[in-house]
Amino acid sequence: MRIVLAIALTLGATSPAFAASGPFFSMSNTNFVVLLGFLLFVGILLFVKVPSLLGGQLDARAEGIQNELNEARALREEAQTILASYERKQQEVQAQADRIVAAARDDAAAAAEDAKADLEISIARRLVAAEEQIASAEASAVKEVRDQAISIAVAAADQVIAKQMTATEANKLIEAAITDVNDKLH
Repeated sequence: MRIVLAIALTLGATSPAFAASGPFFSMSNTNFVVLLGFLLFVGILLFVKVPSLLGGQLDARAEGIQNELNEARALREEAQTILASYERKQQEVQAQADRIVAAARDDAAAAAEDAKADLEISIARRLVAAEEQIASAEASAVKEVRDQAISIAVAAADQVIAKQMTATEANKLIEAAITDVNDKLH
């Protein structure tokens, strides 16, 4: 079938050769010689199976391209899988970072509360210590004033007694004081 088609196409393409003068089927007609050479060339190509070789090469090329497309598709799917894996890992890392930040904020808030409580305790201790110092200073001042008042009262009483008292009254007071001290000590 191919041969008939090739011959029909060749004869159809050589129709201008029929317009030449003289007998067409003569070896002196160059158009006829060219036609025979072309037909011989096409026959040799068909005999050597050049069209099937070209078809085989084209099929092999198409198969190679198809294999490359399949490999590219597989690589693309693998790349998408890896990308999805990295996106998941990135989301996990982001979630972990968020948890770490939240934990750090909570720890900082707890540390601030502890520091505040410690500061309040320290202030309370200092207030108590200051109040104790004030009370101690107050007691010391009161004692000092009392001692001073006693010594002034004793001095004043001594002067008053010395002016108003006689020797017999002084001896009575001394004996009464000795008796009082003896009663209190025994």
